[in-house]
Amino acid sequence: MTIIPPRSGTAFELAAGQRLTIIDPEGSQVSDLVAYALGDTRHTLSNGRTFDYEETLKLTTGNRLWSNRSQVMLEIVEDAVGVHDFLLTPCSTDTFRHFYPDKPLHRGCFGNLAAALAPYGVTEDDIPTAFNVFMNVPFDGKIGAIRVDPPASKAGDHIILEARMDLIIGLTACSAYASNGGSFKPIAYKIA
Repeated sequence: MTIIPPRSGTAFELAAGQRLTIIDPEGSQVSDLVAYALGDTRHTLSNGRTFDYEETLKLTTGNRLWSNRSQVMLEIVEDAVGVHDFLLTPCSTDTFRHFYPDKPLHRGCFGNLAAALAPYGVTEDDIPTAFNVFMNVPFDGKIGAIRVDPPASKAGDHIILEARMDLIIGLTACSAYASNGGSFKPIAYKIA
């Protein structure tokens, strides 16, 4: 098992058929996930295609995460929490300016992903909306309002995703205050 320290990120390759288990070791911690086709980083994870083809905003066991080229990148094969977000972009310096003007600036998940993915040739403009694992973003179906609540994940909760193609994965331990209930903890992952 590999640990991502609080408010940081990493990137790695995930081969087709391999399973990525993302674990919340202490509870109430979000992890932003982005994916790219190995060998072509313009082929990337797409929330819009995923919502369209899966016909739901609530993604969990059995749902697939689709690419901008309408191909399945990942399938959720096990999900202990069932609450994740695919609407909101990775937090960034601008996020902190907007939502947390009284807090110190931080590069956020966006900056952490950009740094981790740079060796693969991914630039800031190539970072899509992340699949925000364990993030709790309730939405009001009548008026469309959204809010960010603390994660529902408890210590040891996990999600398992199976790669459907060879991928580059970016993964974080989220840096935003509201997303994580006001504290910052590590995220763990393993590949099998």
